[in-house]
Amino acid sequence: MSLELTATEWAEARRSAVAIMPDLVAKLGLPKALLDYQSHVVQLLETAGIEVLFIEKSRRIGLTWGFAAYAVLKAARQKKAGGMDVMYISYAQDMTREFIDACAMWAKAYSIASSEAEEFLFDDETTEGTKSIQAFRIRFASGFEIIGLSSAPRTLRGKQGVVMIDEAAFVDNLAELLKAALAFLMWGGQVVVCSTHNGFDNTFNEQIQQILAGKLPYAHVKITFDQALQAGLYQRICFVTGKTWSPEAEAEWRAKIYKFYSSGADEELRCIPSASSGSYLSLPLIMARQKQDIPVVRWHPPKGFVDWPEELRNAEVDKFCEDKLHPLLLQLNPRWRSCFGEDFGRKGDLTCIHPLQIRPDQSLATPFILELRDVPFTSQWRILNYLVTRLPRFSHGALDARGNGAYLAEQARQKFGVSMITEVQLSASWYIANMPRLKSAFEDGIFELPMDDDIRADYRLLQMDKGVAKIPDNSRTEGQDGHERHGDTAIAGALAVFASVQDGGAVGIGSNGVPRPTQQSLTDFVGIDGGGNLRADFSAFLRM
Repeated sequence: MSLELTATEWAEARRSAVAIMPDLVAKLGLPKALLDYQSHVVQLLETAGIEVLFIEKSRRIGLTWGFAAYAVLKAARQKKAGGMDVMYISYAQDMTREFIDACAMWAKAYSIASSEAEEFLFDDETTEGTKSIQAFRIRFASGFEIIGLSSAPRTLRGKQGVVMIDEAAFVDNLAELLKAALAFLMWGGQVVVCSTHNGFDNTFNEQIQQILAGKLPYAHVKITFDQALQAGLYQRICFVTGKTWSPEAEAEWRAKIYKFYSSGADEELRCIPSASSGSYLSLPLIMARQKQDIPVVRWHPPKGFVDWPEELRNAEVDKFCEDKLHPLLLQLNPRWRSCFGEDFGRKGDLTCIHPLQIRPDQSLATPFILELRDVPFTSQWRILNYLVTRLPRFSHGALDARGNGAYLAEQARQKFGVSMITEVQLSASWYIANMPRLKSAFEDGIFELPMDDDIRADYRLLQMDKGVAKIPDNSRTEGQDGHERHGDTAIAGALAVFASVQDGGAVGIGSNGVPRPTQQSLTDFVGIDGGGNLRADFSAFLRM
């Protein structure tokens, strides 16, 4: 659902959504205790193997209520059933008190034997001596307790159980607090880190970016204000306050909330960290990954090429492939897996194909980059097919499937199979999930580019726009050939990195420059020909 819906559009969308949902209030007499996103978080925390969960969220969507439900379930259990202490940390005392009150309510609702919520002094050992901190606690018959603290005590290191860090982006020294909290994992503990954003360079957002880049093996959830509304947040507010819900009333309330936050709505409600503008990749970082010996193959067919007879077009394409691509394909390492990313263009933008080979150390080798300008659809497919059928141990391809790019992506999918091809609809959500992996590849030194000024300029066009790394629509550069560029190789590179981590189909043992059969069978992968003999190309591979 669009971020910029008017009140009327929101009301109509919500009316349609509610019309097809079961009427839980009518069926059960009461609404569910937890909204879907609250129960989803609780279910995740109850899932075996979820040790660390990071949640980026909108303001005031009631997630603490869900945390309290889980905290009581955890602390009330016997040790053999997985029970343990729960420590809740926030930056403000009133938030801590609110959490403990919610826990007390859940304990009564569950009819669990527990003490009344009590205040006590928590001793925090500092370098200057012992400092007493006001804290809150509920004790359970299980022997475990829930403790609420309004700061980040160093004595967290001596504790064990579940630690919940709420509004983590606002606590003092989150990095040090995380070090102490993650020690809980050694003895079966659990860490939950939840917050509204507080700037792009904040430690909380840095952790989120690391998770999205695949560098931290943590679970991740994002809940925006609109997602919470769609799950019934305002309906729950009306239920609690005794108001009558309607799509129009919700739309009016939503508009008021957005107006209240004004320019801060992106960060406070849409989970987009502020100050998130500027170049995504620095010039020194890009230049550090550029190498002299990586070719760039560019082809712009003769004027009027699209109107040539088919056999002449095909002959010209085949000559280009044999003259320019075949020698480069022969140089690929036959033992390494290959993949590619493709950004599509027809008349205005370029079609860019970025092959990669995955080295044994998981670094990504770029054998060459191919740029096609004003090449007809069928000719593009002929070139792509030539290239992919000759990539050694081809594992996956990711193609831009927007607009006219859908033709090439669909052709590839039909030829090579859905397990080998991803048709990518480039969108804000795709960029958010995948651009951190591209940046991480640059920073870790496992990605490489040709020493080419146009390609460098393409990657410099990547900008942070409201927390999303992408090529702005109106950003253009002029290439060495005098034609406009729109960051096409940068998108192809991001798609190639995405393809490198996908689960592909069966990986064949191909040979350099020799097309693999279209219909692959088991014998294609074990090196046996139809007569049961060892294939000559496979024998050559074994001798390498």
